[in-house]
Amino acid sequence: MLDEKQKLKEIIQLGNDIAQIQDLDILLEHILTKARMFTNADAGSIYIVDGSILKFQYNQNNTLQKKLPEGKKLIYSTFTVPIDDQTISGYVANNGEMLNIPNVYMIPENAPYSFGARYDELSEYHTTSMLTIPLKLSLGTVVGVLQLINAMDRKGRIIPFSRKDEQYIRHFANGAAVAIERAQMTRTLLLRMISMAELRDPRETGAHVNRVAAYAVAIYEAWARRRGDADDVIRRNLGSLRMAAMLHDVGKVAISDVILKKPAHLVEDEYQIMKQHTFLGARLFNEKYSNFDEAAYLVALNHHERWDGGGYPGYIDAATGESLPGFEAQGKSARGKSREEIPAYGRVVAIADVYDALASNRAYKKAWSEDRVLETMKEETGKHFDPEMMEVFFDNVDLIKAIHARYPEEE
Repeated sequence: MLDEKQKLKEIIQLGNDIAQIQDLDILLEHILTKARMFTNADAGSIYIVDGSILKFQYNQNNTLQKKLPEGKKLIYSTFTVPIDDQTISGYVANNGEMLNIPNVYMIPENAPYSFGARYDELSEYHTTSMLTIPLKLSLGTVVGVLQLINAMDRKGRIIPFSRKDEQYIRHFANGAAVAIERAQMTRTLLLRMISMAELRDPRETGAHVNRVAAYAVAIYEAWARRRGDADDVIRRNLGSLRMAAMLHDVGKVAISDVILKKPAHLVEDEYQIMKQHTFLGARLFNEKYSNFDEAAYLVALNHHERWDGGGYPGYIDAATGESLPGFEAQGKSARGKSREEIPAYGRVVAIADVYDALASNRAYKKAWSEDRVLETMKEETGKHFDPEMMEVFFDNVDLIKAIHARYPEEE
């Protein structure tokens, strides 16, 4: 067991770890992972405050995870909880107070909150101990709720959460709240950039880019783990990739409305201009100061390349749009990149972008049926798409569909 000094050192290190993550979704999942690790919790959830409700964001459960095939992630439904005193999470958000409950099935009758056993019934899981912590800023504003479930002793038996550990997890939660606020500001800035693109091209909605980014992260993580990449490398890459994928088409802000909003098919000259959005977007990140800048550059430039070499813009100088010496190709400006010549970020966003275009309603088309979408993706494996990444895609298609449902278009 860790002594008090070791616990303090570890909780400070956990705080330092989360402070390095810029993307909101990656951050929330990491906060939940680290908090469960510190308290040896079997399961947990994290919620974000959105006005008068809590939005359920992530769920982890070791017991249920062990029942899944290796490499699979839990599929969970998104839902909301009112911020009031009736539920445990709602009470904690409403009052800004931590609740440490030894047994949720033995909550006193005079308590204003109660435990809803519906999840236990549906999942065949048994919740016993629960530690629910407000994620609170220094001025008292609650930005989220962290809920840890079933503390375990060294023999794997469920025990109450330690009262002594409350001060440490509270310290961690304060740092997590600050990190969440910062990540929310970053997400807002990204969505504002995307809103500019949406004004030009109605297809570039916030829901679309969130779906593309989430698909890309899910596929990339499973692919990287299959390849044996180190956990710290994967985690670092996921944050940069998710933000970069949201901006994959940001270069469209530089394309004329005459082309972007044309109701008919583009003629060849117009299509060649439309292709320029790849390197025009990459130019925004030409001066690379961070991993995110590098990722955004690679995604913007390469997400329309094809595995078989038939994509665009190919081997060009992004600063000028001209072919690189020795890579000119007859009939177009530059030879397309193929296979592993295409950076991994470009290959995975290509899969995510095409899938979402086929599976979603657009002004010019209705969403295709699930069978038609998956058959088309299968047909394009080895042509448009990286075959190894597509194996991962099909292995995780239930997760992909859950992501699609999580970010619906606004009516």
